[in-house]
Amino acid sequence: MKIMSVVGARPNFMKIAPFLKAVMKHNRSHGSDMQIDHYLVHTGQHYDARMSEAFFDALDIPRPDIDLGIGSGSHAEQVGRTMIAFEEVVRRQKPDWVVVVGDVNATCACSITAKKEHVQLAHIEAGLRSFDLDMPEEINRMVTDRLSDLLFTTDEIASENLRKEGVPEKKIKMVGNIMIDTLEAHRELAMSLKPLEIAKSNAIDAIEADKINGNYPGSYAVMTMHRPSNVDEESVLKPLIHFIVNEIAADLPVIWAIHPRTMKQIDAFHLLNTVRTCRNVILMQPLGYHEMLRLNMEADLMLTDSGGLQEECCVLGTPCLTMRWNTERPITLREHGGASVLVGNNVERLREEYANIRKLRRSPVQPPLWDGKTAERIVRELASTRRVQNRMSS
Repeated sequence: MKIMSVVGARPNFMKIAPFLKAVMKHNRSHGSDMQIDHYLVHTGQHYDARMSEAFFDALDIPRPDIDLGIGSGSHAEQVGRTMIAFEEVVRRQKPDWVVVVGDVNATCACSITAKKEHVQLAHIEAGLRSFDLDMPEEINRMVTDRLSDLLFTTDEIASENLRKEGVPEKKIKMVGNIMIDTLEAHRELAMSLKPLEIAKSNAIDAIEADKINGNYPGSYAVMTMHRPSNVDEESVLKPLIHFIVNEIAADLPVIWAIHPRTMKQIDAFHLLNTVRTCRNVILMQPLGYHEMLRLNMEADLMLTDSGGLQEECCVLGTPCLTMRWNTERPITLREHGGASVLVGNNVERLREEYANIRKLRRSPVQPPLWDGKTAERIVRELASTRRVQNRMSS
C-alpha cells in the first residue's frame, strides 16, 4: 500500500509527526505483504526558517520526499499552483491513499486533485465546523470532508456534524486528537526546559530581554494573535492593545509570541511604541513547539486565536481566553468541560471574562480518545482497507 501524506503549513507538522511514527511502527511489526510505502509531500504554503524548518527538527519529522515550493499568495493562487504541482506528483507516484490534515489551503487543493485523479482520500481532523463561511479554513474543511473516503474525527461533536451533512456512517471514524499525540510524546522534553531561559533566548531584541528581569519566576500570561479579524483593522486592534497593556499587563507579565503579520500591523497602526514601553509585555519571536508547550504548562492564562492552543489548554488545564467569536473546536470550551471561553475581540467581553477566568484554578481535561494513541488508530484503519481490498480481489 502506498500512502502519500500532505503538509502545507506549520500547524500540519504537529499533526503529521505522530502519523509518520505510527506508520514506521506499523511497518516494523508487519510482514512485507502489509508494509506501507509512505511519501511525505510539503507544498510549501508557508515556509519560514524559524516557523517551519525548525519544526521538522524539533518533532523529528523526516525531510519531505517532495517539496512543491508553492510559497505565499492569495487563496486562489495557492490552491491553483498547488493543484497543478500536486497533480504531476500523484500521476507519477500513483498512491493508493492521499492523507491530508487540518484545514489549510494545501489540504483543500490536494484533496480536489486526489479525487480528480481517482485516488482514495483520508482527512485527519474531519468534521470540525465553525459554521462561519467568512473563514477560508471553513471552506477548506467542508470541501475536503465532502470528498473524503475516510473521515477521522477528533470527538463526537465533529462526528455528529458529518452525520448531519449526510456522510455515511461507515466513512466516519472517531479516533481522537492527533495533536495530543504530539503533546504527550513531547511533554517530558518540554518539562526539561526553563521558562526563564525560553523567554530570554527568544525575546525579539535586547530591550525586550531586559524586561524579563524581575518578571519570572511567578505568574504570567502567554499570548498569540494573528487572525485577520483581530489584527487587520485599526479600530479592532487598537482597543485590544490598550486592554492588554493597561489592564492585563498591570496584573501579570504577558509573554507575547508575536506573529510577523501582527508585528507588521502594530507598526503600521503606530501602536508599537505603546507595546514596547510597557515593562510587563514581553515580545517574543514565534516560538518552537517545545518552548510554547513549556510556557503553556505553567501559564496562569492563555490569550489566543489559535485552534491548536485551545486544544493544548484543554489537556493542560490552562485557563484560555479565545479571541474569536466562534470555534470549530467546541469540545475545548468550558460548557463542554474544557478550559476555554470565547471572547471575540470586544474589550468589554474580554474584561468580563478575564475577571472570571482569574478566579479559576488549572483543571486538566482529557476528552475521550485524547490519549496519545490517535495516530496508531488512524494507521490501523488505513491498513484495514488493504485487507478488505485483498478479500474482494480474491
